[in-house]
Amino acid sequence: MKKWVYAIGDVHGKYDLFKKLVNEFDPLNHQLVLMGDLNDRGPNTKECFLLGMQLVKENNAIYLRGNHEEYFLQFLQSPEGWYEPYLRNGGKETFDSLLHPGSTEEYSPTEIALMIRSRYGELIDFLCERPLYYEWHNYLFVHAGVDLTKKDWHDTNPHDFIWIREPFHEGKNNTGKTIVFGHTITPMLHGDMETTDLWIHDKKIGIDGGAVFGGSMHGVVFDETGIVQDIEYQNTEGPWQGN
Repeated sequence: MKKWVYAIGDVHGKYDLFKKLVNEFDPLNHQLVLMGDLNDRGPNTKECFLLGMQLVKENNAIYLRGNHEEYFLQFLQSPEGWYEPYLRNGGKETFDSLLHPGSTEEYSPTEIALMIRSRYGELIDFLCERPLYYEWHNYLFVHAGVDLTKKDWHDTNPHDFIWIREPFHEGKNNTGKTIVFGHTITPMLHGDMETTDLWIHDKKIGIDGGAVFGGSMHGVVFDETGIVQDIEYQNTEGPWQGN
């Protein structure tokens, strides 16, 4: 077991910031944990997916399934049914990255799904195998959160591991774990739609600084006792879009 965990928050196709944070990764001493949502909204889903897969294969990184990986896989299973909601949540940028810009104007949802399946079979198989959480000492790393009403958090519905919000944020954490999560941007958790700092409350640590919306991306180093380092890179390409 490595001495530290290095957790990187939601990437959403922002390859430039993702690569910066990966450059801070020490394979000898860090267990790397990618918190999910590497795809959608940002311009470089393909590069983010492939780097995530490479880090798992070459460095034994943990890549957690997020709700946007789930969106992508559901679209491939049922392209006509999932197309419109997926487009509204950043799918167009993913199609443009994996195929080519303007692909949604050229092809039907079924054609898009068929082309992605034919070109990215290994990636799709890899995404289907992603775990829902990772336990390390007294820490639990999960994309969205857990059902705090369960006597044993392991009994959380798989959907909640990748989708839950307020019931987890507002519930009492009696798990005995410090729960590190992404999914909900920290400006929303702080309640001001501005603050991109980590959100820390009741042994819950939110690390999604909303990079794709003009906020920041966090890489957080933990030892057994707490946070050792918070590396935060701001998105300098555009204004904050959270309001």
